[in-house]
Amino acid sequence: MLVLFPLLSSCTKQDSLEAILESGEITLLTRNNGHCYYTYRDRPMGFEYDLAKEFSNHLGVRLKVKTPAWESLLDDLEQGKGHLVGASMTIMPSRRERADFSESYLTVQQQVIRHKEKVGVREIGDLEGRTIHVRRGTSYEARLKALREKGVNVDIVVHDDVPTEELIRMVAEKEIDLTVADSNVALLNRRYYPEIRIAFSLGEEESLGWAVRKGEKALLKEVNEFFGKIKANGTFEKLYNKYYANVEIFDYVDLKKYHERIEERLPKYKGIIQKAARKNNFDWRLIAAVIYQESHFDPEATSYTGVEGIMQLTQDTAEHLGVEDHRDPEQSIMGGVKYLRRLYKSFNDAKDPDRTYIALASYNVGRGHVRDAQKIAEEKGLDPNSWSSLEQVLPLLRYRKYYKTTQHGYCRGTEPVRFVNRVRTYYDILRREAVS
Repeated sequence: MLVLFPLLSSCTKQDSLEAILESGEITLLTRNNGHCYYTYRDRPMGFEYDLAKEFSNHLGVRLKVKTPAWESLLDDLEQGKGHLVGASMTIMPSRRERADFSESYLTVQQQVIRHKEKVGVREIGDLEGRTIHVRRGTSYEARLKALREKGVNVDIVVHDDVPTEELIRMVAEKEIDLTVADSNVALLNRRYYPEIRIAFSLGEEESLGWAVRKGEKALLKEVNEFFGKIKANGTFEKLYNKYYANVEIFDYVDLKKYHERIEERLPKYKGIIQKAARKNNFDWRLIAAVIYQESHFDPEATSYTGVEGIMQLTQDTAEHLGVEDHRDPEQSIMGGVKYLRRLYKSFNDAKDPDRTYIALASYNVGRGHVRDAQKIAEEKGLDPNSWSSLEQVLPLLRYRKYYKTTQHGYCRGTEPVRFVNRVRTYYDILRREAVS
């Protein structure tokens, strides 16, 4: 009996997946930062959070979030304070000794970050004698230590639980010389800090994975099946694009000017923008992003087509909305936001954020052309209410093969795609500042 008792106990021990399903709740251990989990306008957001929310829905349970210090993530997992770690964590041999990891859901590459004025840092050999600041316990620290063991005399300064984004800010403001970030984080943060530069890649690509406690085979199997499912049905790509769309595009002059005009011009119109946004149930930062794309906050702006004003309303649209003076900022903003709300309401088959993006495209190129694009999308077997579908289809309206059968004919379909993507970038910057 004494010999059998431990065996019987281990057989009856409940595994994590059973406990999750029985309790109706799963606990995510993650980080409170710009790419894992944060709140915006009282709503939880973040790439890792959204993935975990999808996973909780997949299991049919509630999601609970805990945000321990970085070095405590695996400790808390081992102690049963959470069921899984989803924190953009690199899969490393040392970590595999403590937890079981899912299959890779994203590959990244470590990038050395410098200020644009910090010249002479172009390859690994240039790190000789340099000082690099990284967070303690990261794969960045491990990689730098490995370089030092190979003979590169680099000084490593480690910070306790300081987010990578904060170290990037310190580089941008010349408080430190160099840091390291994963490629997705580095590319995204160029938007927020145009002064930084990606100097070079520090080694080969690495894999990110979710971690569960050692031996939790059923939960790990469920996680891997979940990632396979959302990558096959397009959900993963949609969530990735929500946070990282167009991060590869970097226009220093444009972003630098945008940051300047947020400080110099936006305050003058912020009250009107907020009033119009509240009245029409929009986030005022989205409206500010639209206005910047249309006119750079300049009420005297005139487009090459002759459209005038801070929101670039056409004559017909302005008259329909009761806007008498295009160059009056308040009339233009109130009318333009009202018009955007009408467009938004007209695409009630789409769900946000796609619905918002489709409305923005219509604001730029007209609802008729967007309806034409939706029809073509349907003919091609694409979802007409998905912005990713319309991104593919709208540019086709430049070609006679496609526009000859549409109701509204030819249009420069690349322009609304560019418009929406730029607005999303500007909006993301304003939203990031609000979160900070």
